[in-house]
Amino acid sequence: MAQKSSPMQGTSPMARTTRPGAMKSGRSFEMHGTTILCVRRDSKVVMVGDGQVTLGDNVVKHTARKTRRLFSDKVLAGFAGSTADAISLFERFESKLQEHHGNLQKASVELAKEWRRDRALRHLAAMLIVADAKSTFVLSGNGDVIEPDDGLCAIGSGGPFALSAARALVKHTKLGAKEIAQEAMRIASEICIFTNGNFTLEEL
Repeated sequence: MAQKSSPMQGTSPMARTTRPGAMKSGRSFEMHGTTILCVRRDSKVVMVGDGQVTLGDNVVKHTARKTRRLFSDKVLAGFAGSTADAISLFERFESKLQEHHGNLQKASVELAKEWRRDRALRHLAAMLIVADAKSTFVLSGNGDVIEPDDGLCAIGSGGPFALSAARALVKHTKLGAKEIAQEAMRIASEICIFTNGNFTLEEL
């Protein structure tokens, strides 16, 4: 079953996460150059990502598309991390969706299990947020499948900033999911140097 995060745990893994296998050497993998935010409100779910890609200390692309619609446009997915690795994960995840007839939770759990156990997959440097009309999950190579308590989650370098802004906007405004996602990402882009203002937005 998917794990449901507690308020103390929060709903967004931080930009710094430990790669399975890297724990032995005491090294960690740090994701740069992306922010993905998912906002669920009033029967709407919105996923937005920025367009910046960095290589070392250099910005190499400003208009990358880090969100996708899958399974006949019924599922949204966004990635943080290596682009090539994320493409591999998108393909694997869509295959799991097909295999489980669009059951998002089942597909998420099966991908996370495969991601953790497979010798090649577990070295992939990425995280995913996936969502459909009913559920949202954060997936990682550690085998995590986390469903946020409040319908809000974010990953990547600017994830904590975007998530904090989104929570404040949900609590203190009557803005819709799309407006909250856009404004929270704008705030994150003004704080995080690895996040730009070229946003791609998908909505269900």
